[in-house]
Amino acid sequence: MPGELLQDHPADGVVRLTISNPTRHGALDHAILDAIAAAVEDHGGEVGIARGVRAIVLTGAGGRFSSGYDLGGLGDLPRDEFVRRAEALIAHPFTAAIQALEATDVPTVAALPGHTMGGGLELALACDLRVAADHIELAMPPAKLGLVYPHTGLRRFVDVIGVARTRELFLLGHSIDPGTALAWGLINGVSDADDLQDEVLALAIDLAGGAPLSIRGNKRMLRALLAAEGDVTPELEAELVALREESFRSEDLLEGVTAFREKRPPVWRGR
Repeated sequence: MPGELLQDHPADGVVRLTISNPTRHGALDHAILDAIAAAVEDHGGEVGIARGVRAIVLTGAGGRFSSGYDLGGLGDLPRDEFVRRAEALIAHPFTAAIQALEATDVPTVAALPGHTMGGGLELALACDLRVAADHIELAMPPAKLGLVYPHTGLRRFVDVIGVARTRELFLLGHSIDPGTALAWGLINGVSDADDLQDEVLALAIDLAGGAPLSIRGNKRMLRALLAAEGDVTPELEAELVALREESFRSEDLLEGVTAFREKRPPVWRGR
């Protein structure tokens, strides 16, 4: 059963998007990712702004944010089908959701009520601000799954927390607590779990009260500055994409996903 994206208007000028996939720990599937892209483009575009939308909150239901890509059910598929389904999930709908969050002129804030992993963490990173409940864990587990992460995603982490912390997060794959994430600059604040949604809503209301032209202009300026620093040549981009595609066809990725589902240590083969 696919997940869904819930929407409500908790305050004047504020739209809240809530990831709901309770049977999969908030995992990101096609339905959720497509809905995020469509909702952000709607509320954060000219039509949404004309309707009075001034801030967007992204959060998760049931005390969760997101466990990342919904790859858990793919381990039983034949290898060719596994490659196709895994790449199709990660390459298109996830990219569209991330790009929509980054491109919107409306300020965005992520409320992280529960563990935030993998693609879920990058989704939160695409928001302008992030606040986490004080008990959660944050992690990037590609090294535990055998996945080569996209260079565009790695670039986002480098821009926010620097090269050294990005290496630590991705090469070790260890979970970090909110205090560490705050010290790294990965999140902007930590809240008591019971107060998280109220505090984020207050933050969103503050954002919604800002000067629209100033916020829109500063967001566009920041996007331009980050894009200029993160530019790569077409040749290098082709090499990086090919490296990532090779990981989709590897035995190690299939083993990593299968081991994760079976809750056992993976047996890597290096191929």
